Amino acid sequence: MKILVCISHVPDTTSKINFSNGDSEFDTNGVQYVINPNDEFGLTRAIWFQEQQGATVTVVNVGGPDTEPTLRKALAIGANEAIRVNANPTDGFFVAKQLAEVIKNGGYDLVIAGKESLDYNGGMVPGMIAGILDINFLNSCTSVTVDGTSVKAVREIDGGKETVSTSLPLIIGGQKGLVEEKDLRIPNMRGIMTARTKALTILEPVDASVNTKAVKFEKPAPKSAVKLISPDNLDELINLLHNEAKVI
Repeated sequence: MKILVCISHVPDTTSKINFSNGDSEFDTNGVQYVINPNDEFGLTRAIWFQEQQGATVTVVNVGGPDTEPTLRKALAIGANEAIRVNANPTDGFFVAKQLAEVIKNGGYDLVIAGKESLDYNGGMVPGMIAGILDINFLNSCTSVTVDGTSVKAVREIDGGKETVSTSLPLIIGGQKGLVEEKDLRIPNMRGIMTARTKALTILEPVDASVNTKAVKFEKPAPKSAVKLISPDNLDELINLLHNEAKVI
């Protein structure tokens, strides 16, 4: 089984976020980048398929040379090879077109992408890829097992979970639950050294329209000061909740 894991290069949640050029561009100064958490769950599940069922695992990213350390980390975790599409990931459709081309030419059986990235939270790329290639798609997956070409998956839906059966080729939008957090892999020294010898192929992008662009970024308003109410003053608490917070 050939597995392709789509990797997003996203800011660490502990990084301080700022914008430049009139709040129209993201300021990358001092920002630490990591593998998108939803993608990391998918990568770890792919490595499980590699160890248990002999799958080969390729990771792919759309981005510039600055994203290569993130791909090398994925290789250190255990992926067999990496692909970088040499383009700025301008919007979801553009990224989906690039990844669809990689999938079409690579003949992958299972494509694992995070259901959304931590930075823009668009949640559109996996479904767009499936639409472009006309292959099976399952979103919000928390479990996936493969037996030959048959697949059984569990995904989150409103109010519960749904177990579905489908077949390869398949693309899934994965999330926490594909593996437990305790099962995430931390690259060891051997993995880091081995990653240096693994193939990292750079592909030029295919022509694709860019349908959206960021005009301006805006930070959330700072939280207001906390008001402490005496536990004996329930009337004041009710008044504030009703007239100021407007939650009752």
